[in-house]
This record gives sequence, C-alpha cells and structure tokens, in this order.
Amino acid sequence: MTTKTVRHDVLGPWSLATSQDFWEGFAPAALRGQRLGTLTTVFRVDADWSVAELTLIQQDTVADVTVTGEGDLEAAVAQAMQFLALDVDAREWPEIGHRDEVIAEAQHELPGLRPCGFHSAYEAAAWSVLSQRVRITQAAHLRQRLIADHGDGGAFPSPETVLRLDLDLPGRKAEYLHAIAAAALDGVLDTAELRAMTPDEAMTRVQSITGVGPFAAELIVLRGANSPDAIPTHERRLEAAVAERYGTERSLTEVAEAWRPFRTWASVYLRALGERRSSGTEQG
Repeated sequence: MTTKTVRHDVLGPWSLATSQDFWEGFAPAALRGQRLGTLTTVFRVDADWSVAELTLIQQDTVADVTVTGEGDLEAAVAQAMQFLALDVDAREWPEIGHRDEVIAEAQHELPGLRPCGFHSAYEAAAWSVLSQRVRITQAAHLRQRLIADHGDGGAFPSPETVLRLDLDLPGRKAEYLHAIAAAALDGVLDTAELRAMTPDEAMTRVQSITGVGPFAAELIVLRGANSPDAIPTHERRLEAAVAERYGTERSLTEVAEAWRPFRTWASVYLRALGERRSSGTEQG
C-alpha cells in the first residue's frame, strides 16, 4: 500500500463545504459521516481497476489531495480531480450569473459548488442499470448490497468480478450489468476518453452497450465523465424547473444558450437549488 499527495490550484470558485453538502444528498453515491472540511471516499480506478482511498482538504484555493492504494496512484489522482470537478477551469463561471439572474441566484445560494459526479463512467453506467424502473432508494440498496457482498474496501465491484457473478436482480438488470462490465474491460467506458470527446460523440459511443439508451447515455457522460458543458435533455425535473423559473414560452435549449460553456453545471445548480428548497427530495 502506497500513498501519493498532490497540491492542486483550483481555478475559479470552489467551496469544499458546499460540494460536500451536495454529495451527501447525491442518492446514487451518497457520502455519509464526513468530517467538516475533509472529504473522504473509496473508489475503483479506471486505469487498472485497483481500489484507492481519497482524502481531500481545502486550503483556500488549493486542494490537498491524498490517495492511498496498491495501483496506479497518478491515474487515481487524475480521476479524483475529474469526479470532483476540480480539473475544470471555472474562472468564467461567475460570468454566467451576470448573464442569467436565475443562475446568479443559484450561485449565491450554492457558493462554490463543484458538481461532483460518479467516481467513473463505469459506476455511472452500472447505476443506470440498477436504477431502471425502480425507485432511487431501491436502486441505492441494490448498489450497496453489491458493494457489501462483492466490493473491495467499500469500492464498487470491479468489472471482472461483476462478469463472474450470477446476479439475482430484477428484470434484465443482470444481463445489462454484465454488458456494462464487459464494455468497461474493453475500454468503451474509459472515463478520461469519454471526457475528451464531445458529449454527443461520447453518448453515441456508450449507446453501443446493450441496455444503454439515450437517458442512460446522458447520465454516463454528464455525471460519469462529468462533462461540464452539455444539456441534459432527458430530465423531466430540469425541464419543469426551467418552465417554472423562465416561463413556458422558452425551451430548455433556448435558455441554456446563456449557460455556455457550463451548461451541465448550470443545469445541476438549477436542480440543486429547487431540491434545496423542497424538503424530502433526493438528488440523482
């Protein structure tokens, strides 16, 4: 077991406390029992499917990132920066609020939020299967059961492990989860590669996987690869939020033009603001 520590200058607004609060309510991969000012999580590293433990501390605009594991720790650090959105140059993010008063309000209420995503595109794809046609709470239970029974140290099971399992899951979930695992081993779900593509290209790529349709493809690319600039077009709650805040005469596509190059971020902020104001609503 080895450890690597990196000090990373975060460009643009960032508050670890605000981001922690968001992730604690992120039902697909919620973090519990976090110590204020320090974020910890365990994740599966794309590069070699090893397990890494992450500790993150904020020092003003600097992120102190420490990863511990037995695999490729440089890859683990890069992946952590990605799923925490710390690799995004967000110095122009406040300008979106200057152009859009609704986003300005969200930025004021959620200062420094970095939209955290899934640990990887692989985990996002697995969630897309587990959450099909069931309640979020049921899907979260299925995910936790897989981790408890077949994971390593709290990390989601590796693709090799998933392929070996005779899974007792509702509907075609077992078949689809095996397809996800096979695609991950073939490199189709490489998070860094998906992030480097345009969102449309990445979504087309992941839809080649059995069981992955347009809605799941959006989830994988926007919340798995954590792409910062795309419009989620299959989220009814986002469309409802836009209609409520901007009026029904303007479409989501029209409203989102003012959000470039942070359309994903603005969408997350808008939804998070609405969910913050309505008790008992889960993020997902």
